[in-house]
Parts: sequence; C-alpha cells; structure tokens
Amino acid sequence: MDYDLLEEKAESAAEFLKMMASAPRLLLMCLVLEEERSVGELAEKTGLRMPTVSQQLALLRAQGLVTTRREGTTIYYRLASEPVKDIMAMLYKHFCAGADLPVSKHLESLEAE
Repeated sequence: MDYDLLEEKAESAAEFLKMMASAPRLLLMCLVLEEERSVGELAEKTGLRMPTVSQQLALLRAQGLVTTRREGTTIYYRLASEPVKDIMAMLYKHFCAGADLPVSKHLESLEAE
C-alpha cells in the first residue's frame, strides 16, 4: 500500500466530511442527489433564504462537490462526481429519505455492484 497516496486520499475525505458537517449543506446535497435543481427550487424546498442557499452552493461548488448547468438565466445544480453521488446516496439512505424516492434507483445500482 502506498502510504503517500493513502494520506492524500485521507485528506480529501476529511475535506469532504468537513463540508458535510453542516446541516444546510447536507440538506442541499440530499436534494440535488434526487435531481438537478435551481437555487429557487432549493430555497422553496428547504425554507432557507435564496442568498443562504446561493452561499452554501458556492462553497460546495468551490470544493468540487456540485457542478452547474445554465439554461437561460437559471442555473441548475447537481452532484459533481460518482464518488460524491455514492457517498451521498448512502447518507441519503440512512438520513434523508424513504425507499420510494428517486434516489433508491441509484442505491439499488450500488448494491448490485
């Protein structure tokens, strides 16, 4: 085992977990795991103010956890990578939702691997 690589990956995991140590960010990540969403949709679903949602999404984007797509004047957010989706799917399964929600399909594919 390459210790330097392990140490690098541990740092990356620690940074990810620090970002998830915020209830609003975790909530936003759970919602964008379900489907791509705009700031307005996220504010409506969470009850958070739009500036708060935008600020939290900017932090997540800066850390490479979410990515965006622009459609006209609307920006849509989604999870940025498969590793992030996999980790969020497990968190979602245990803390965010029931089996009848859209993310259950992603969880089923993880369990099949």
